[in-house]
Amino acid sequence: MSAILELRRVDASYGPSRVLHAIELTVDDGAIVALLGANGAGKTTALRAISNMLVRTTGEIRLAGQRIDGMATEVIARRGVAHVPDGRGTFETMTVEENLHLGAHVHPKRGAAKELARVYGYFPVLAERRRQQAGTLSGGEQQMLAIARALMLRPRLLLLDEPSFGLAPLAVEKIFTILAAINRDERISMLLVEQNARLALELAGHAFVLEAGRVAMRGPAASVADDPSVRRAYLGM
Repeated sequence: MSAILELRRVDASYGPSRVLHAIELTVDDGAIVALLGANGAGKTTALRAISNMLVRTTGEIRLAGQRIDGMATEVIARRGVAHVPDGRGTFETMTVEENLHLGAHVHPKRGAAKELARVYGYFPVLAERRRQQAGTLSGGEQQMLAIARALMLRPRLLLLDEPSFGLAPLAVEKIFTILAAINRDERISMLLVEQNARLALELAGHAFVLEAGRVAMRGPAASVADDPSVRRAYLGM
């Protein structure tokens, strides 16, 4: 299987503070990969490095074999990388549908109505609330909106930063079920940073564990889940 994403000896820094140290990471085309680690391990920084947001990087980052490191964030998005950041990033005073139209801005020639129908198929609650201000949605609905807005890009790779954070268990279960359906139906590759390691390892086919900005473990998700150190640190076993 070919790789949609490759990080080769990638360092990432905020000013003089280096957070990532020569990490190597691969996401196969159509796969879901979990990126686990304790707070401060560098998970969010890894996603920002891929999107070239807020961090300085060295090393190679390749999308479908083509280098994207050093490209502007907007260009990376046009090439098919959609980033759902921590905190969701919804525009609270705008309606649900206005938020979704913003997600399609890098592909203005595509039919908006067709794309809206597509994402509403995954998130029917958003169709019901299309004229509602985003700030009045529940936390779970706002997270759905953030993912739906990213889907409006028609991405090849979806970067997800803590999609379960602060949400009720039922909302989390619904969102992860939808993510599985999106991957199954559209073969969109996903790199998932997630505090709920159990859910992440159930969804993903492969996993990486970061410790202090370095890759400490990698392998099939089932094998990582069975590792005693992972079970103690992340699964409470």
